[in-house]
Amino acid sequence: MCCSRRRMTTRMGYRDWRWQALWWHIFFLLWSIIHGQTRYSIPEELKQGYVVGNLAKDLDLGLSEIFDRKLRVASEADKQYFTVDAGKGELVVNDRIDREVLCGQSASCVLPLQVVIEDPLQLFRVEVEILDINDNSPKFPSNDVTLDIAESTVVGVRFPLESAIDPDVGSNSLKSYTLSKDECFNIRIKEVAGGRKVPELVLAKILDREKKAVHKLLLTALDGGNPLRSGTSQISINVLDINDNVPAFEKPLYKVSINENAVEGAMIVQTKATDMDDGLNGEIEYTFGAHTSESVLSIFNVDSVSGTISLQGKLDFELTPNYEIDICAKDKGSPRMEGHCTVHVEVLDVNDNAPEIIVTSHPKPVPENAPDGTVVALISARDLDSGDNGKVTLQLQKKSRFSLRPSFNQNYALVTSGILDRESVSELNIEITATDSGSPPLSSQTIIPVIITDVNDNPPVFTQSSYNVYLKENGVPGSILYSVSASDLDFGENAKISYSILDSKVQDVSVSSYVYINSDNGSIYSMHSFDYEKLKVFQIQVLAKDQGSPSLSSNATVHVFILDQNDNAPAVIYPSSAAMGSLSHQRMPRPAKAGHLVTKVTAVDADSGHNAWISYKLTEATDASLFTVNLYTGEVRTKRAVSEQDDSSQRLLIEIRDDGEPAQSSTVTVSILLEDGLHEPILDLRQKVAEPSKKNGRIALYLILSLASVSVLSLLTFLILAVKCIRNSRSSGSCCMRRSDCDDYKNPNRNLQIQLNADGPIKYVEVLGGDMLSQSHSFRSCMSPMSEYSDFTLIKPSSTTDFKEVISVLDASLPDSTWTFESQQVGK
Repeated sequence: MCCSRRRMTTRMGYRDWRWQALWWHIFFLLWSIIHGQTRYSIPEELKQGYVVGNLAKDLDLGLSEIFDRKLRVASEADKQYFTVDAGKGELVVNDRIDREVLCGQSASCVLPLQVVIEDPLQLFRVEVEILDINDNSPKFPSNDVTLDIAESTVVGVRFPLESAIDPDVGSNSLKSYTLSKDECFNIRIKEVAGGRKVPELVLAKILDREKKAVHKLLLTALDGGNPLRSGTSQISINVLDINDNVPAFEKPLYKVSINENAVEGAMIVQTKATDMDDGLNGEIEYTFGAHTSESVLSIFNVDSVSGTISLQGKLDFELTPNYEIDICAKDKGSPRMEGHCTVHVEVLDVNDNAPEIIVTSHPKPVPENAPDGTVVALISARDLDSGDNGKVTLQLQKKSRFSLRPSFNQNYALVTSGILDRESVSELNIEITATDSGSPPLSSQTIIPVIITDVNDNPPVFTQSSYNVYLKENGVPGSILYSVSASDLDFGENAKISYSILDSKVQDVSVSSYVYINSDNGSIYSMHSFDYEKLKVFQIQVLAKDQGSPSLSSNATVHVFILDQNDNAPAVIYPSSAAMGSLSHQRMPRPAKAGHLVTKVTAVDADSGHNAWISYKLTEATDASLFTVNLYTGEVRTKRAVSEQDDSSQRLLIEIRDDGEPAQSSTVTVSILLEDGLHEPILDLRQKVAEPSKKNGRIALYLILSLASVSVLSLLTFLILAVKCIRNSRSSGSCCMRRSDCDDYKNPNRNLQIQLNADGPIKYVEVLGGDMLSQSHSFRSCMSPMSEYSDFTLIKPSSTTDFKEVISVLDASLPDSTWTFESQQVGK
């Protein structure tokens, strides 16, 4: 320090730098956040901007760290007396510093500062010692003092005078008093508790009122500063006659202790003085000294008769730990004589202040995957009480995910000590309880809110693992098929989901050629219309992916089943000429009887289910009474025997209609020629059979050989079909359902065939029914890959008609038939 500007920078424990280095090394291992303590010394009353010290250099920080890591200074004082020059890293004065205002007359005046550095959090403790300068002159409470002293006062009697007050400390404080020259009086300095100097006026020579009734003295108070400062007080002494005995106290000093929570009216001490005079000159009245401060008068009371001092106000150890009370005993003589004593009152601390929790740095958001020991906030604790009453311990709630790591001087770091999950709790209110060691102990609580930030630890989850979508064929391209939805428990970008379709093949074509998906909402649209006759079922793998880093994903399967629509009219396959669009010509014998089979019209429908159920109807005929068409088989038979009157050329228009909605139909025209000659060979044969012939045996042999050949061919055909059926059932998993025969008319060879097909992991079943040569009816079912060998589940018919309704329709149409079910084991 040079003249009025002096800066002194020291490190705690600087006397031995080796021990200091070892201490710092151990302390750094204990807690890496608190790095050191730096101390500066500066004089008071410095101008704003005065450089206290190079903080960056003393804390081993680079200038870039000052700005990048957001260095700031936190002071426990009411004002921010210091700030940091971010460009130079210097600690500079920010506001006027008056040592007397900050620390009063305390011997040491230290401003503790906490230097907080963010990212990562670090805490440095800096102490700035404020040095006193001689900026205050000693000052007396009053500039004029009047004393009445009897002329009979004996030599050596002391009269206490007002003490001068100098707010400065140390060498700048009050040092001595001087008194102007007077042959009757001199000055003596008395030191009382606390080192305070009290001047006393001492009578050096007997007064003689007749020679000099008034003495004028000048009392000067001097401090030890450089330059020297002083203050004066004028003392006027009136010399009085008579009453030559002064009241005298039993003790010049009374010492007493009292708790700060003592109630009003409590007795503190009883003072007692005596006067050797008689009468009024010996009657004593107790009062406070003339220079007693207002703070004492507001708290204490003295009984004027008994001299008892009692409490009339509230004590506070934290404000004033002790009092020096001047008690005056005056007699009632003329002139009045007085004696003085001092009462020293020590205020005892009681635990009347709850501890405080101070958050040094605001809590930072913590990621949910933060490791144990992550610093969240820096806090400190303090208690205005002293001793055990001021010892504070901090405690967190039970089962807390955080803990407190102590540092120095009741400073702590709040750190993580458990698993955090933002999806369970996104914000935690950490309650910290501070308890002192008093009896009874006092406590206080504070809540520190900590925000848990999200990390991408949850993949998107679909509402279903698989979806079944039923889509009618011939739909409009671009129409929506289905909307899948996934949710993500994370937050922000980690919860934003985009949808896409994984590439796969459908009939050797990429699935993206069939559908596309809206990446934002999961809506799936068709690229073109579908044809049930070409594609019945396919699957889509949808991927849901979040926007986190790294991103997480999951997928779901969408099974798309194409539903058949009645978009195909029945096609005639027999007679073949009718199928080609030309007229079908048929011939029949004129002698035909009723029920004669003329021909059979056979048609097929590319649709399935109800849309493929075919019925035949005779709409026009040359003679409607001659022919009939079977509704289900398409067989054209005669309703009656043909007569000679019937035209030889008959024309029939047969309508073939399916059972779809709306129904599709086609027509076939059959031309029938009635011929007489077709019966003549039969008649001749009958006549020849009736006649015995030599060739009968040969004909019978031919017939037997023909029947045997037909039987062998039928048996071979049956065996071949059986082997083929077994092979097909092993490869494709098929089963058959047919009706048992009842009679030729009621059993039109109707069959139900259940065919198992596969598309990837999806197995679906088509149920086909109809005559052997005419119509087919189709149902569809879905078989799970996890199904047992002989199980299948009917998911939905190809059309809107229920499967039970189909069976009921078939049963209603052929009531005398019975259904049997033959199943072959179906492998996956």
